[in-house]
Amino acid sequence: MELQHFIHKHPLIINEFPRKMTAMENFLFEFYKDMPSCTGCGEAIMGSCICCRQCSFRLHNSCAKLPRELQLPIHDKHPLVLQEKTYHDEGTYKCNHCNLVCQHFFYHCTLCKFVLAVKCASSLQSILEVEIHDHPLALFQGINSFTCDFCGKKGEDMSCLCALCGIWFHRKCAFLPHMVKHFRHKHPLILTKSLKTDQSEDRLCQFCVKKLDTNYGIYYCSSCDYAAHLDCAMDEVARELIFNWESKDEEPIESSTKVGEDKIEIPIKIKHFSHEHDLKLTDQLENYEICDGCIRPIFPPFYKCAECSFFLHKSCVELPHEKQHPLHKHMLTLSSTRPMLALCDACKLLTNGFTYQCRKCKTFELDVSCSLIPEKLTHVGHKHSLILSSTTLDENCSACNYKMKIFRCTKGEFTLDFGCATLPLTVKHRQHEHLFSLRYTAEDNSGEYYCDICEEERDSKLWFYYCDECSFPAHPKCIFGEFLNSKYRDCRNIKFGSTYYKSNIHRHPLTLARKTMDHDSCDKCGKFCNEVAYECATCNSIIQVEGLPNCETSLMDYAVTEKETLWEYIGQPALPRALRMRGLN
Repeated sequence: MELQHFIHKHPLIINEFPRKMTAMENFLFEFYKDMPSCTGCGEAIMGSCICCRQCSFRLHNSCAKLPRELQLPIHDKHPLVLQEKTYHDEGTYKCNHCNLVCQHFFYHCTLCKFVLAVKCASSLQSILEVEIHDHPLALFQGINSFTCDFCGKKGEDMSCLCALCGIWFHRKCAFLPHMVKHFRHKHPLILTKSLKTDQSEDRLCQFCVKKLDTNYGIYYCSSCDYAAHLDCAMDEVARELIFNWESKDEEPIESSTKVGEDKIEIPIKIKHFSHEHDLKLTDQLENYEICDGCIRPIFPPFYKCAECSFFLHKSCVELPHEKQHPLHKHMLTLSSTRPMLALCDACKLLTNGFTYQCRKCKTFELDVSCSLIPEKLTHVGHKHSLILSSTTLDENCSACNYKMKIFRCTKGEFTLDFGCATLPLTVKHRQHEHLFSLRYTAEDNSGEYYCDICEEERDSKLWFYYCDECSFPAHPKCIFGEFLNSKYRDCRNIKFGSTYYKSNIHRHPLTLARKTMDHDSCDKCGKFCNEVAYECATCNSIIQVEGLPNCETSLMDYAVTEKETLWEYIGQPALPRALRMRGLN
């Protein structure tokens, strides 16, 4: 059966391959395994085809059915006519979509000189109805250089075109969902084409705290006037489909109460989950004491143990059993790490106080101070508000120069990490009679600044502690106590002298102590313990237990090693070096 195709002068027949090939075709096939190709698209022909008996013209069945004329949104002024490239056309026709010279069939507008390769023309017949634009978009499968009209960024990948408006979009922008839920905001965020406000130039993304161009697409909550970059809102780790703010009804406290004059019940004696003895509410503060929950100075009202030196702020007693934090997508549960130390994932400081732990992934925990910081805060050390940045890479803190998760200033380049954001405004040093106050700028214009504890030079740009009565400046690390091995930041979140009456590591009560090189050697190995250890007054010895930290593995290292083991167990990558080694950058 013979066919006549409008683009070829000879009659064509339907044939199955292999057929009797020409001498040249046979040579190419035998020596180069080169299959005959389609004249229309250039691809190899493996099965049934339309071919010419008189020449090497052959077409796939699909290419033989290509329409003579085609009307596409990309060029809707005139119809495009199918043509075959001839010997004389070499290099003449260049596709306006893929920017390549047409080697096979192409569609051509003789009036506008508009050219489309047949493959590009096929891809452009995909018409999309999308959220971000009022008109249908044509999908381009090839590579194209353009600027996306929705996000304002350059693109050199798959794109979509609105032929009516003549504007281009990234394919990923065209398919953005109308609404997303991010765990850092309580309401859904709606895809918005632009936000016309008087303060648009000063608008910041609430996640990464970087400038937000509201002339382009954003995700926005109109109820809270809360805006975010498209990429930040669509972050796969933080984005969620279902979110539950309700916490469990568990209560970690047993209490006896009295009714006050305002008819509100006040717990006066409680049994707290973190301690063996009863605690009693008091307003009488006799000495400088540290809270065993948040490891900060005690202030009235607080709960006190009559049998030992255990103290809790009233606010720490009332901490919620569960809470959500902007650094983690799962619900966190209040826990006491006693008697072991824990490593906070926000400030990277070790603590023996309360922590909020993730029971789902078991690798994330926060100390109390970091858990209480909101994602937007105002600090007395800086005049502008600060917003927690969601960027994955740690950045240098302006107050200490450590590289951490940071809060970014909404007006300038100032950054603040969790460790500095939670520094106590006043603090007591064990060898100084007065309180030290946190300072944010140099104490004078002398140009020479030293720490009066270690007698080493201070960086005048960094925060420090200062005794006004004695004109006595000091590094924060010298106030709180610096680890001798310089591996960890400082001891600010460790309460030394804490006694643990019940533990699974020793039969007698244990006291957490900071050791120096002049203390007694380890009762088990005869060497000096690594700075932080347990002491047993009953045995008059330093306790080392198999499987727990010893002279070669410090108590501080154990908290990190335990977390690394969990990460390896669940198949996650190794923890970053910053989690294991602390130091200035």
